[in-house]
Amino acid sequence: MKLKGKVFKFGDNIDTDVIIPARYLNIADVGELSSHCMEDIDATFASRVQKGDIIVGGDNFGCGSSREHAPLSIKTCGVSCVIAKSFARIFYRNSINIGLPILECPEADEIAASDVVEVDLDTGIVSDKTSGKTYRAAAFPPEIQQIIKAGGLLKTL
Repeated sequence: MKLKGKVFKFGDNIDTDVIIPARYLNIADVGELSSHCMEDIDATFASRVQKGDIIVGGDNFGCGSSREHAPLSIKTCGVSCVIAKSFARIFYRNSINIGLPILECPEADEIAASDVVEVDLDTGIVSDKTSGKTYRAAAFPPEIQQIIKAGGLLKTL
C-alpha cells in the first residue's frame, strides 16, 4: 500500500496535549475534534491539511497521556500517515488500533516541511519526491499491516 502527500513538519517531544489539547476532549464528534488538531503548535494546521498529507516528527512523537484522541484527531484531519524518528509506545499502539499508519524512520529530520513524500507501507520505503532522497523505515509485520489496511483493530473483527 502506497501513500503520497505533502509534509507538515514538527519537532521532538510533540505530546498528546499539543496534538489535541485537553480542553477539547469532551467533544464527541470526531470531525469537530479534528478541527482542533495541532492547534496549540500551529493554529492553521487543521484548515491547511489536505486528505493524504503526511506529518513528519522528531523523537518521542506522541508522548504524554494515553488518550486515543490524539491519533484519532490526526487521522480524521485527513493525514494519511505519521513518520517520526521515534514514537511514544502508547501513541504507537493507539495509532495501530485506530488504523493510523506510523513509521519510525531514523532520518526523519532530513525531510523538510512542504516536501512531497511517498510511503510504501509494505516495504517501509520513504521516498522524498522533492529532494530525491530515499529512506528506510521499519515496515510493519503482516498482521499489523492487515489492521492498518482494515482501518483499525475494531474493523478487523
